[in-house]
Amino acid sequence: MLPRMTPEPQATLLAVFAHPDDEAFSIGGTLTHYARRGVRVVLACATRGEAGKITVPGMTVDDLGQQREAELRAACRALEIPEPVFLDYHDSGRFERTRHNDPLALMNVNPLDVEIKVRALVEEVQPQVMVTFDPHGAYGHVDHLQIHRAATAAFFSTGHLPGGGPQRLYYTALTHAAAQGLARMGQDLDPLVYGVSEGTVAVRMNVAAYAENKKAALAAHGTQTGEQSLLGRMTPEERAAMEQRLLGTESFSIGGTRTALERYPLRGLFDGVPGLGELDD
Repeated sequence: MLPRMTPEPQATLLAVFAHPDDEAFSIGGTLTHYARRGVRVVLACATRGEAGKITVPGMTVDDLGQQREAELRAACRALEIPEPVFLDYHDSGRFERTRHNDPLALMNVNPLDVEIKVRALVEEVQPQVMVTFDPHGAYGHVDHLQIHRAATAAFFSTGHLPGGGPQRLYYTALTHAAAQGLARMGQDLDPLVYGVSEGTVAVRMNVAAYAENKKAALAAHGTQTGEQSLLGRMTPEERAAMEQRLLGTESFSIGGTRTALERYPLRGLFDGVPGLGELDD
């Protein structure tokens, strides 16, 4: 009798973020790139953005969470990836919209409980690569920080899974220059705190070929990209500079690895991952 062959697991990338639209800004082009290369892309979104700010003058929405869920599903279609997985927490909001008394608001949930939910998803989909927010949550949003912590902890607590668990964990990386650009556009952040040095960037993905996908994904998040949004208030010059950064390159730093790094910087997120390095040839 011939020995039973165990099929090789499908190349899988798990992206874990907090709100609808997080994926479009930071990783949309990369998701499209790998989806077109046959990678199974799983996008996990912790909340439905219930406490977001509608940025379209005069627009009213009966159920913002439901609306933003629909927007995210449309954005996923634009990025050519499967529909998202929701972790079913609530958006904590910011400023006057902060939901201090909502027990399901992500800021009020025990971080270990969030980790357990992410860990269960890791066990289910068996990704070789995980991606989440950097340690400052891009611009310090408490929900971003919660998801960064939960995804990082889930990576480190799943090495016992079959196949050794995820092999790489990456963080979205905002360089000092990019952070300075956001600061000039009104974001109250210190570029030397929220940005990273060039040497910290392990992967630069050239995503210019997917600019139209990314534009369509951003447009799908209509409640968040209207005239009163940061994008909507930009001058034409500021918007052009932002689009050049946002639509051309997406950067990542290394949050964890279970495999040796054969080179640095890396050619892509799967570079050096056993059996899958050809995805970045």
